Amino acid sequence: MTRSMTLRAVHLPLLASILLMTWRPLCAEPWALPPLSDGASREHLQGKIVWADLVTPNLAGAQVFYTGLFGWVMRDVHVGDTEYAVASVDGRPIAGLVQRTIPAGEQKQSHWLNFLAVRDADVAVRTAAADGAKVLSKPTTYGGRGRQAVIAGPDGAVFAVLASTSGDPGDFLAAPGEWIWSALLTQDPDGAAKFYQSVFGYDAFDLPSDDGLQHVILSSQDYARAGINSLPKDTYHRHAHWLNFIRVDDATATAAKAVALGGKILVAPRLDRHGGHIALLADPYGAPVGIMEWTATDSQTEPK
Repeated sequence: MTRSMTLRAVHLPLLASILLMTWRPLCAEPWALPPLSDGASREHLQGKIVWADLVTPNLAGAQVFYTGLFGWVMRDVHVGDTEYAVASVDGRPIAGLVQRTIPAGEQKQSHWLNFLAVRDADVAVRTAAADGAKVLSKPTTYGGRGRQAVIAGPDGAVFAVLASTSGDPGDFLAAPGEWIWSALLTQDPDGAAKFYQSVFGYDAFDLPSDDGLQHVILSSQDYARAGINSLPKDTYHRHAHWLNFIRVDDATATAAKAVALGGKILVAPRLDRHGGHIALLADPYGAPVGIMEWTATDSQTEPK
């Protein structure tokens, strides 16, 4: 992703409160989740997006939308009062969906929470807190999955860290329907780059640009993991936030399908610098999700 994509998104304090409503009950009663990797490689690919959870006021409706859009296969998980579903692609679990009612009178919009891989969740949380982050959910262990925590960076952007007990999925090209990219939009790209380098040990590369905005690539193990883009000064949405992207074969067709399924197109498909099209969509309940074309000849190795 090379240009900032802006949207009418949930206000930061509301997003934080929604995430806290979601994770506090789960952390109080840890339960089993599917492992990230069947191979039990134990390899930790620091800083790679390995999972995402959707907080939604309508779990059944969200399942219909994402199954129709990306072909995800859903499996319901019931634990106490928690309604949760695990989404898979070709048998590989890639995302979770959790239902949480948004209080009456609040702006009713759901959101995706991305999980970045770490070797040690406790160390990552301590490092983040020392560098000015706020810990929204302390490290908690989930059987089969690993140890995870939810953090708001110094700029307020919310993300999660996950130390998988099975190791992380390998560095192969994401299949259509899987997460391929994650991008942070912030008013302070330099400060954000320093923060994420401290927490994840990323290498950071500035990308040349003709749009007057700053673009940074974060990489680890010689692979580009995520991007940082500066928010335009005149954007309506001024709060730092992460956007996560799913690989698709045809961004234009996928965007049209999203509308047919009740979603919206926030940013229409356009050609990105890597040669494929990208777009930004919203599900029927307001959660933004990016889509990105990627050919087998494109490379995700870090810039040189």
